[in-house]
Amino acid sequence: LESYRQHPAGRHLEPISMLHAPEGPKQIRSVAKTSGGNANVLIIITDDQGYGDFSIHENPHLQTPHLDKLASTGVRFDRFFVNSFCAPTRAALLTGRWPLRTGCHGVTHNREAMRPSEITLAEALRGAGYRSACIGKWHNGEQYPFTPQGQGFDEFFGFNNGHWNHYFDAVLLRGAKQEATKGYITDVLTDEAMKFMSANKAGPFFCYLSYNAPHSPFQVPDPYFDKFKAKGFDDTLATFYGMCENIDDNVGRLLAHLDAEQFAQNTIVLFLTDNGGTAGVKTYNAGMRGGKTSVHEGGTRVPLFVRWPSAKWQPHVVKPIVSHIDVYPTLLDLCGVRAPAGPRVDGVSLRPLLEQVDAADWPERTLFTHNPISEIKKYPGAVRTQKHRLVREIKGPAGGSKAKANDASASPWQLYDMENDPGQGHDIAGAHPDIVKDLEARYEAWFADISREELRRFPLPVGHLEHNPVELHAPQAYFDPPLKFANGPGFANDWLTGWTDASAKVWWEIEVTQAGDYEIEIAFGAPPADAGSRIRVSAGGEAVDHVVPAAEAKEIPLPHRDDEGKRRCRNREWATLNAGTLSLPRGPAKITLEPLTVPGTQVMDLKHIQLKRHPKPSDR
Repeated sequence: LESYRQHPAGRHLEPISMLHAPEGPKQIRSVAKTSGGNANVLIIITDDQGYGDFSIHENPHLQTPHLDKLASTGVRFDRFFVNSFCAPTRAALLTGRWPLRTGCHGVTHNREAMRPSEITLAEALRGAGYRSACIGKWHNGEQYPFTPQGQGFDEFFGFNNGHWNHYFDAVLLRGAKQEATKGYITDVLTDEAMKFMSANKAGPFFCYLSYNAPHSPFQVPDPYFDKFKAKGFDDTLATFYGMCENIDDNVGRLLAHLDAEQFAQNTIVLFLTDNGGTAGVKTYNAGMRGGKTSVHEGGTRVPLFVRWPSAKWQPHVVKPIVSHIDVYPTLLDLCGVRAPAGPRVDGVSLRPLLEQVDAADWPERTLFTHNPISEIKKYPGAVRTQKHRLVREIKGPAGGSKAKANDASASPWQLYDMENDPGQGHDIAGAHPDIVKDLEARYEAWFADISREELRRFPLPVGHLEHNPVELHAPQAYFDPPLKFANGPGFANDWLTGWTDASAKVWWEIEVTQAGDYEIEIAFGAPPADAGSRIRVSAGGEAVDHVVPAAEAKEIPLPHRDDEGKRRCRNREWATLNAGTLSLPRGPAKITLEPLTVPGTQVMDLKHIQLKRHPKPSDR
């Protein structure tokens, strides 16, 4: 499948594990330690920061001295590839598996979730005595057990969905409970990471620090913004570059904290980003073609810097191609932890490259990229070898991520010589049909294998006391026209509007994990002119009716510096309606909201519903 070629010395480059496990509750065996264990692990990942958004990669417009030093004093992987957008990269990073294998095939509508049966890095390290924390953006599922603590993390502080709308004084989650913060979100998350590491200095610890910057909306403290405005950049780019420099300052704080607490020597630090760049790619993109969502080089090639002083690696730059699926097996190898039994792992340990094996002795690899548009489409996609990139696009905005799901509209395969034409200026497919045929066959075989299990939007679990009450958000709903999302395609924090048809319904597919009485609450907005609609909430053969009262959902001003953010990233003061209690049996169900009468223009604007299970004595 991966077309790993025979190693010159007779070895094969094999994935760390070839085990399979059926779906169902996770049973993680004790993990045996091998030599070299007990190193701490700090993974720092940023959101939408491209390869070109660093001064070490010769960006002339911004300075990232702390990250430059991390890269130059450790090991810098120059050809590290991820997915072309957020959630699939994170799924691969945490499991060592191609994202579609984990069930992750999108960024919203619960397509971003991983199957709960996946074995994450947190779970693998837990068996070897590690304490773990996920701090910041999660984006692999919003309801337990899709959440960080359902996927093996001991602690969680951040947010579960794809992006956040307010970067100052944000209300985040600690576990499943809301907690107000003070300050700029990147600074706040850094403080939390330092607290976690200090509290666990006896070790070993695993800290997964997932910054949501510099992802839009573009918000940053004034000094960072003012610096780049003075250089003549527009508001969006000035903010974006300011966010990048703020990240660098916070990485400097983290590294200084490791030194001050005297555990820098035995802490493996990794820095990477989750996909190609966004706001900065038209200004500087290190000569690459494409950005976020593109299957060209600029959409998937990102930094990977690794430092572990105890290992005494000589600082060097790694040229062989490597991938996000390699992080999981590499860290288990470095920490001396054998992978627990579980689903097949696709990645390989990069330890030989960290220890500076001769690149000529590193086996040739074939890496793949897939940009999912729907549950069944295999394009856009790309194949990367050390020398070539084979690309097949579906034309549409944002590199095809907004294109219609129709493989028939895919462009012909394009082939590029990445050694002699790194900017992908000359398509050589016509001159090398044999190479196209070979790489296409590899892609087809790979896609058939990784999509062997059915891809679907997972039903939303309700009833777990670990997440009670639980919110089911508008982007996770199904609905009839003319209902639509208020601010775009239904990314995180959006809501449903246009509920003008009395026959239109909204529903969520759920999995009731515990039978019982569930109190239903609706977050909504309805101006006085639209008040009075009678709605029915039904599930599991039961229903409750209620009248929608007047409740203005006022806009909350946000510190956006870009016009796009003002249009698409909006917060409102939502009203709540206690709609009654339903007695739900255990098992799959559909919870539906339907109007019975609509006296005004529309039923309501709908943000989410909340289900709260009333615990039974046996739960205590």
